[in-house]
Amino acid sequence: MRNRSLLALFVLAASVPAAAAQSPREALRSACSADAKSFCANVTPGGGRILRCLQDNRDKLSEACRAALAAAKQAK
Repeated sequence: MRNRSLLALFVLAASVPAAAAQSPREALRSACSADAKSFCANVTPGGGRILRCLQDNRDKLSEACRAALAAAKQAK
């Protein structure tokens, strides 16, 4: 059991620098692409329309996408 906990901790720690290396825009694209396809498929890209659609559908988004939206907002 302890080995599993240590392994999980190691995997988590190893993934943090990779995620931190992404720009907020890249992280948003990575975390929200499936949500954008689900909730914003009829939205024409450009002018911030996809971002606005994601924000309008915040309650329906995955946890990862919501976190990426929050991080992108803080980075501005």
